[in-house]
Amino acid sequence: MKLISVGAAAVLAMLLAACTQGPNGQMETPLGGTKQTLGTLGGAGAGAFIGSQIGHGTGNLAATAIGGLLGAFVGSQVGKSLDRADELAAQQTTQRTLETTPDGQSLPWRNAENGHSGTVTPVRTYQESNGQYCREFQQTVTVGGQTQQAYGTACRQPDGTWKIVQQ
Repeated sequence: MKLISVGAAAVLAMLLAACTQGPNGQMETPLGGTKQTLGTLGGAGAGAFIGSQIGHGTGNLAATAIGGLLGAFVGSQVGKSLDRADELAAQQTTQRTLETTPDGQSLPWRNAENGHSGTVTPVRTYQESNGQYCREFQQTVTVGGQTQQAYGTACRQPDGTWKIVQQ
């Protein structure tokens, strides 16, 4: 279950972090594709990874393929539905929450133009042996009345930003 949570958080983070406004006003990835393409590719990769882990890491082809297809579908839907204002609100709220919010308390974000919203909730804070602070967290994103949850861990970088890490 933990791998699924980390995978979901990674997909959500990629969707939130990697889009830019293109010259035609459409959201684009750094490689020039749309945010839906980014969501599809990111979801497929994470889904395939999760599927291979469900297949006990043995390269179980069926589990990997099914995971990739499901991840591509989910990533496509999320990528299609989030716009730049949603992404910025979620990014800013995530950074602020991880930096200042006590465990168990949520900070919300909301795009008043389209009603999309979400929350970020730190669950556990700890310090690694190298002195780096890390936080387990939960994120929700609500689009069109459908809420998705993701779980992950982020560690504070020397520049003060928080970066999602895999465990």
